[in-house]
Formats: sequence, structure tokens, C-alpha cells
Amino acid sequence: MIDKSENFRTLVRVGYFSRAILYTVLGLIALTSAGKIAQGTDGIFIAIEEFPAGMAILWLMVVGLSAYALFRLASTFFDIENHGSDKVGWGTRIGHAGSAIGHFALAFSAYKFATSSGSGGNGAQDAAAGILSVTLGGAVLGILGLLFFVAAFAQAKKGVTGSFMNRISPQAPDSTRWLGGAGFLARAAVFIVIGWSLVKAGFMSSGTDQIKTLGDAVASLSGEGFVFTLVAAGLLVFGIFSFILARYRIIPDMDTRGKIPSFRA
Repeated sequence: MIDKSENFRTLVRVGYFSRAILYTVLGLIALTSAGKIAQGTDGIFIAIEEFPAGMAILWLMVVGLSAYALFRLASTFFDIENHGSDKVGWGTRIGHAGSAIGHFALAFSAYKFATSSGSGGNGAQDAAAGILSVTLGGAVLGILGLLFFVAAFAQAKKGVTGSFMNRISPQAPDSTRWLGGAGFLARAAVFIVIGWSLVKAGFMSSGTDQIKTLGDAVASLSGEGFVFTLVAAGLLVFGIFSFILARYRIIPDMDTRGKIPSFRA
């Protein structure tokens, strides 16, 4: 048993709070500001920068998203959330590794935006180009895309089954189950778009400029009418759900006894 410090718990909650800001703003601008959503992930940061104390919020997101990514890496390698070491447990932990990579990328984009006076650049595309320049780089990108498909399935499953509730305090609002369900389904749709862009870049040589980040993936759905509205509303709901998680998410201590955790046994 390893007792995590209160500082670690606080950082994790800041991470959930930062994620909440990100998805809430993304959902709002998707529903209300076509011009900004067309700018992809930069559009999210532009909107945040225009808030009162917007630059301070951006830096909070840099710290918070990095902390959340580290939390997911710790879940992958040290099983701090006790998912276990059976096939299901490792599947979940590998999914957390993908989440860590994605949130590190978002934190880096926020950092670049905060330090370059309004332009985050093409961090995801530049990173992908670097991967493609090495041996088997295309396969790496393609496999990463397939992992996003797996993550999308996991998100959808969470949304339908409500399994995420076993990590949330009973004191959470009664609406938490339905907010989370709708949010996870919307997030699954976005993950499919991101995954497909990576598969095309890695296995079909479509070019790194076609790779979708979070904001780009939502923007690419803007011509889909009712589907786009549903996804945008779902992401806004996921942001609200993440605010609830920042307060009520249970952050369990590590317990490596047994290969199947009691909450899944």
C-alpha cells in the first residue's frame, strides 16, 4: 500500500478542473462561434484568452493538463488506480497511456499559445512529422490511431454502462450518471475522428497536415448538421461532468494485492 501525498491529490484535481475548462469552452464555442471552432484547438485557447484573467487560466491549464497526463501515466505503469494486471486491467491501463499522450499534447499546445502571443502553431502535425521521419514511424502513427479506436470503444462503453460511477463519491449530484454518459459518448465520436486521421497519416500516407487534434476533430464535424450539434452539446456536458469529477472523483491508494481488483471481481 502506498499513501499518496495531499499535494498529489490536489494536482490531480487541478487536472480534472483544467480538463473541465477545456471541454466546456470547446462545447460552447462549437455551439455558438463557428469562426473560432474552424480554427481548431487554437480557437479554444483564443476563447480562453479573452476571458477575464484569461492568460492566468491558460497557465493553469498548462499545469493542470500536465498533472492529469502524469496521473494517467502513473495509472499505466504503477496501477495507482488498482485496475489490475489481467487482460481487462492492462487494456484499461494502456488506454490511460493514450490519454496521457493526448493530454501532454494539449498541455504543450496551451504552453505554446501562452508563450507565443496568440498562436499555438501546429504542434501535433510537427510531432507527427518527426515520428514519420524515423524508421517505422508510419506504423507508430497508425498503431496510435488504432489505439484511439480502442479508446473510443472504451469511452462509449463507459457512457452506456455507467461503469465510471464506481470511482465517484456518493455525495456527487444525482445527475452525474447522465452527464457522464452523454459526455463519454460525445468524446467517443471525437476519438474516432482523431484515430482515423492518424490511421490515414500512418498507413495511407495522407500527410501529417490531415492529423486532427481535439479542436480540429470537432471542427471537421461542423458540416454534419444534427450530429455536430449532438457532439458539441455532449462535449459541453462532458466539461460540466469534469467539474463534478474535480470535486467528487475518488483517487484511490495503490493496492497491488491480487490481479483482479475487488471493484471488478
